[in-house]
Amino acid sequence: MRVQIERRLEAGMAFSAAVIGLALAGGVLVVGFLFLLKGADPLQVIVEVFSGSFGSVYGLKETLAKAIPLVLIGVGLCIPFQAKFWNIGAEGQLLAGAVAATWYALNVAHALPLWVNLPLMMLSGALGGALWSSIPVLLKERFGVNEVIATLMLNYIAFELVTLLVVGPWRGATQQGYPYTDDFPLSARIPLLPGTRIHLFTLVVALVAVGAAWIILYRTRLGYEVRVVGESRDAARYAGIHTGPVLLFAMALSGALAGLAGVGEVAAIHYHLSYPANISAGYGFTGIIVAWLARRNPVLVPLTAFFFAGIAVGGDALQISVGLPASTVQVFNGILLLSLVAAEFFLNYRIVIRSGRI
Repeated sequence: MRVQIERRLEAGMAFSAAVIGLALAGGVLVVGFLFLLKGADPLQVIVEVFSGSFGSVYGLKETLAKAIPLVLIGVGLCIPFQAKFWNIGAEGQLLAGAVAATWYALNVAHALPLWVNLPLMMLSGALGGALWSSIPVLLKERFGVNEVIATLMLNYIAFELVTLLVVGPWRGATQQGYPYTDDFPLSARIPLLPGTRIHLFTLVVALVAVGAAWIILYRTRLGYEVRVVGESRDAARYAGIHTGPVLLFAMALSGALAGLAGVGEVAAIHYHLSYPANISAGYGFTGIIVAWLARRNPVLVPLTAFFFAGIAVGGDALQISVGLPASTVQVFNGILLLSLVAAEFFLNYRIVIRSGRI
């Protein structure tokens, strides 16, 4: 008897949905087992997570607020993922956008009205994220550096850079020694919907990005080239496609959207730059799962982003109701990502058992 792994030529929609559903169910079972080991009732934990986020008006409002950065990051990641360029650095790109927006808000925004500052601050954040995300492409094309390592390491550099700024040269004179920059002027703060933390301007930008990303990927020559590079870089080169500029375009767009997420966090939620963990609740890493579960399709990203935002909000309730740390949600997310990676394997390959001697 021989066990062989063969590449699957095509996975139908029903088959794909079944495999992903089974993978997620398996992931939830593993999570439940871990909760059981910690002495918690798995069913109660899961009910608490989802009732805390989707079971009340307050929970829904918080879920939508947390979904905004996840939509931006998830949509952005779909683009390089289509080219099979694995961008693990959205967290650092978000911080780069936050740094650029902070510089603009503290140095330029005082003299201009809000309606001028909003687009310019968004532009500065997008440029910050795009420049940061371009570094791994240059390292890959010039020195052959693996993009997973490069993007991951750039996250840590961004963490340290932000920390250096807020405890050093950018520490606010009005913050009584706390590691924050000065607060943004009123003319550089993104308005919120009354009674919520939902910043409508960024939400609109995120939804526009969903449609724009889909059009770019499936209705433009550049999007076609991105997908061809993802199918086979050798075939792309044979067809006359220059992979370097294509990857640079994909990563710059991805970084720009992550940078916009950073603008939303500092200009609508915090009104200053502070420690990285305060600015982002791991949005860059969760965005990877969001894009992956959406099958790298921008149109599906809002649904998956809303789902994972709900898990994040529900995690906050765990500390009070079940006594588990909120970081439990990170374990939840990590196991779901591993489940999706396993599902990806079975969607691309199949295991064939043949009879006969080896």
